[in-house]
Amino acid sequence: MESTQFLDADLSEEVPTPGLYVSTITTARLRSSQSGNAMVHVVHAIEGVLPAYDRVSEYFVLEGASARGLALSRRRLVELFRACGLSPRPGEDIAPARLQGARLRVKLEHEEWRGELHLRVVAHLSLNEVPSAPF
Repeated sequence: MESTQFLDADLSEEVPTPGLYVSTITTARLRSSQSGNAMVHVVHAIEGVLPAYDRVSEYFVLEGASARGLALSRRRLVELFRACGLSPRPGEDIAPARLQGARLRVKLEHEEWRGELHLRVVAHLSLNEVPSAPF
């Protein structure tokens, strides 16, 4: 097959099914949102899916949202750290670089954005954690 031809995988619009997947964190860093608020940006490399869907970004807002939104974001960030085998403590700096290279399982669901289905991370588990049904 020549590099100047379309492949079957190029034309497939089949988004991977929702469920549990093994992930390796390839990027984890602090950054600013478009409004200038601090956030953590994480990129998961998902195993066992087509290359068009094997990277899923996740964002954790640290400021500039409602109290409820911040609490939910921080709770999910703690869940991610724990799934990666880390134990964050009160007063400890949030250091996303510690997540880089970590392997874990993520629960993915579909999300529609601009009329297209995309994958979204909705939960994090350690590789050796047994999910409780119906995870």
